[in-house]
Amino acid sequence: MPELPEVEVVRRGVDQWAAGRRIQSVVVHDDRSLRRFTEGPEVFAQQLTDKVLGQSERRGKFLWIPLQDQPQDSDPAELALVIHLGMSGQVLMENDDAPAEKHLKVTLNLEDRTTPEQPPEPLPNQLRFIDQRIFGGMQLSPLMPDAAATGHQETELPEAGRLIPEVAIHIAPDPLEPVVTSEWFFQTLRRRRTGLKRALLDQTVISGVGNIYADEALWLAGMHYARRSETITRSQAGRLLQGLREVMEAALAAGGTSFDSLYVNVNGASGYFERSLEVYGRSGEACRRCQQPIRREKFMNRSSYFCPRCQPRPRNGRW
Repeated sequence: MPELPEVEVVRRGVDQWAAGRRIQSVVVHDDRSLRRFTEGPEVFAQQLTDKVLGQSERRGKFLWIPLQDQPQDSDPAELALVIHLGMSGQVLMENDDAPAEKHLKVTLNLEDRTTPEQPPEPLPNQLRFIDQRIFGGMQLSPLMPDAAATGHQETELPEAGRLIPEVAIHIAPDPLEPVVTSEWFFQTLRRRRTGLKRALLDQTVISGVGNIYADEALWLAGMHYARRSETITRSQAGRLLQGLREVMEAALAAGGTSFDSLYVNVNGASGYFERSLEVYGRSGEACRRCQQPIRREKFMNRSSYFCPRCQPRPRNGRW
């Protein structure tokens, strides 16, 4: 499943190629990708047509594009197009003469992006949403003030006043957001009574972290996945948050992690961060820090990978 770095790579591509462009028309090829939008495909197309795509934003694995009536509109948008990639969703920017993908679900036909100072740019004129397994989808959602930022003690945070789609308001901030400080992370973990990895995968605790990057961050921090969250210290919480940020930023620099053809960026290119993974998928291989064989254990119907020497199993939830 795409995690934060993969969704952020897609967001940057959408922002580069689609921001500021007006939607001429909408074609819904498969209603199932709009199942979360209960008003149906006709209303979906009607509310999108003639709207201008703003600068795309993201929280965790949620991607959204504020909708404006005019380019460079100074008034805050009231509605956003929300895109969730699910397990196999893709957003591609292509020309209308490109062959339609097998699992094409929704097409937005876009006007050329123009400014008074320059002629139309030769940009792809379609935003296509493709989804093989149909766990993702599109919907329209009203924008609301971000409670995570406005309720933060640090009132000077640049996130204050940010608008979040109503459908994503329950999602916690992600590791790359300014509201997630070491103290915030420490207090959030201490309030939970669960294992560290379970907490990292809980999108109401911290968003955007999936199985791969949880294992990688825990290895960087030298912590076992079963360590109890309520026993963590401030310094350990800071180390784990730093590990999350390091692995996310490294994955972003590599374009994300692609194990198959389902995850690609808006140009159809795969990421290559899997070449740099330290523990995930490396069962039996030597830990690059201590040379001990990496171990794999079953965890929540999936797998956890860790180094038994660098990440010793806790006793009674503690070290």
